[in-house]
Amino acid sequence: MTGWKPSASFDALRLRARLNAAVRDFFSRRDVIEVETPMMSVAGNTEPNIASFSLEFSGRTDGAPRTRWLRTSPEHPLKRLLCAGFGDCYELGRVFRDGEAGGRHNPEFTMLEWYRLGMDHVQLAAETVEVVRMALALVGRDASDESVTYRELYRRELGIDPMTAPDETLRNALGDVTIDPEGLVRDDWLDLLMTHRIQPGLSPDRILVVRDYPASQCALARIRPPTNAGDPPVAERFELYLGPLELANGYHELADADEQRGRFERDLMVRRNRGAQAPAVDARLLDALAHGLPACAGVALGVDRLLMAMLRTPAIADVLAFDFTRA
Repeated sequence: MTGWKPSASFDALRLRARLNAAVRDFFSRRDVIEVETPMMSVAGNTEPNIASFSLEFSGRTDGAPRTRWLRTSPEHPLKRLLCAGFGDCYELGRVFRDGEAGGRHNPEFTMLEWYRLGMDHVQLAAETVEVVRMALALVGRDASDESVTYRELYRRELGIDPMTAPDETLRNALGDVTIDPEGLVRDDWLDLLMTHRIQPGLSPDRILVVRDYPASQCALARIRPPTNAGDPPVAERFELYLGPLELANGYHELADADEQRGRFERDLMVRRNRGAQAPAVDARLLDALAHGLPACAGVALGVDRLLMAMLRTPAIADVLAFDFTRA
């Protein structure tokens, strides 16, 4: 019986400790303050493609809901701190997502999330590249970097315009990749092209920043109107890849409480149509946004994925003391 033993090597666990220390030093030198926020909340993540864990609290609640949701990221409480005037901050800690277990996923994992006042998504993407380069230096590696718009990437790699191509063109671009089309919408096909056609060919020694996504994929990002006639609006967000691994997702943050409420409601409608759970909307975040979110950008980086890239391993179990099968 060996199931009691760690899934990661001792060297990998020591590297994680060195990375955590390096992250804290990186932000300390930039006066970005580490904070800790709740792991349980009365509100859950409404994003349709993310499933949350919930639990029932058995103690006294004074009328508050007994159902609490484990955080899928610390985004909402960090933004509440920004609205209260705290300033640049970050959190390095565990987050939880239901239904995600496998070679590259674990239901609980470590996320580094930080917010920078006065930055947009392009400036924060450049700082995120610095963080990844700092991490690679711990294992004696470096990487080239490139920043490209979402539209440019799809045109270059697939020869299609993701903003204007018909849905049928997107489906056909998957080639011999067989996917059940039931219930899939345009953004699903675009995501499948990224994961099945573009990501597998990305160089492991290149940091790729993809920015300015279709407005329909705005999540919590601002939408920028077109600057030229005929161009579509874009979401001011970015994703960062090191080789085929997606490491980070960042936004020029939406500050409009009414727009945020509308996005939450649209998310819940999608969830109900799919027969999925509909978590409570985060009313405290909406109140905080109504009070005022300073102009800022924020990013979430998967620390386990970063360690996988540093060690050139495809298995998340190799960087966890005990993965889900051994927890």
